Amino acid sequence: MPAIDRRLMIAGAGAALAAPALARTPFVVDGAGRQVTIPASVERVFPAGPPAAILLYTLAPDLLIGWPRANRSEEREFLLPEIGSRPEVGRITGRGNTANLELVLALKPDLILDAGSVRRTFAELADRVQEQTRIPYALLDGSFHATAGTYRTLGQLTGRERRAAQLAAWCDDTMGSLMSRIEKVHADSRPRVYYARGPRGLETGLAGSINVETVEFLGAVNVARGAAGSGLANVSLEQVLAWNPEVIVTIDQTFAASVRSDPAWAGVRAVRDGRVHLSPKLPFGWVDFPPSVNRMAGLWWLAKLLYPALFPEDIRALTRDFYTLFYQVTPSEAQLDRVLEGRG
Repeated sequence: MPAIDRRLMIAGAGAALAAPALARTPFVVDGAGRQVTIPASVERVFPAGPPAAILLYTLAPDLLIGWPRANRSEEREFLLPEIGSRPEVGRITGRGNTANLELVLALKPDLILDAGSVRRTFAELADRVQEQTRIPYALLDGSFHATAGTYRTLGQLTGRERRAAQLAAWCDDTMGSLMSRIEKVHADSRPRVYYARGPRGLETGLAGSINVETVEFLGAVNVARGAAGSGLANVSLEQVLAWNPEVIVTIDQTFAASVRSDPAWAGVRAVRDGRVHLSPKLPFGWVDFPPSVNRMAGLWWLAKLLYPALFPEDIRALTRDFYTLFYQVTPSEAQLDRVLEGRG
């Protein structure tokens, strides 16, 4: 294990052991500023969407009733068998919401958990569902910078404060360690990055989009930052050519396999220089898809791609340690190969 990673793991574990038992309060204030009553006993939690399911799995997998989408066999390899195979229960939030409240009630959760945007629309949805079901509904801040605090809040909600403190400390230590090196890089030397989604690579995240939070956190210049709008957007190839990014990061295997030989993309600097990188995605994406705690797995990977001279650490060891701590499954060498090759 690299020395820096050993320090981070020890620091995280030490913080968890040193953390005093927190006095139980009757409620927590969630990411939207709502007071959420802490159930007397939390044994079953319904995740409102994929980000919440992943967050809960990493903290308290036994509490997870099921998944918004059933995991595929290749994803279940990297999850606790008895948890990764739990059934599909649908989702309350996001695209394709499929869980009706009758189904939610039939599953008898002690708590409904959402993690993501805390805008008014989602807070109102949480209030409405809570009123109709009489089940506490917590809306936690899913933004990347809030990850550690979100863990601590969820730890209070579920009575898992010690493990929450351990995971939060890992996140704080890792983010701080990375930024201490990157902040020394002059603004003019920061890499210009295009995040490509879809088989044609022409969907991307605009400035501030949750989909590119880790890219922007690491100080890279998102070339789409000046485009009008927010969130995800479709762009033209002509626009990408004009942006001329130095690095392309993609989550789409089809695009990654074809872009290097596609004459239409030959004029893009990242393609010419061989700096097109397929993001790992098992069991969950390392850049987004979904944008949850799984993005923490990709921090070291992205840092090494963007600033190779600053990050000599062994990505295999870092990956193994993250999966062991957060997913609670230690991958084999063959599984690490599959993960790092971006197979899905």
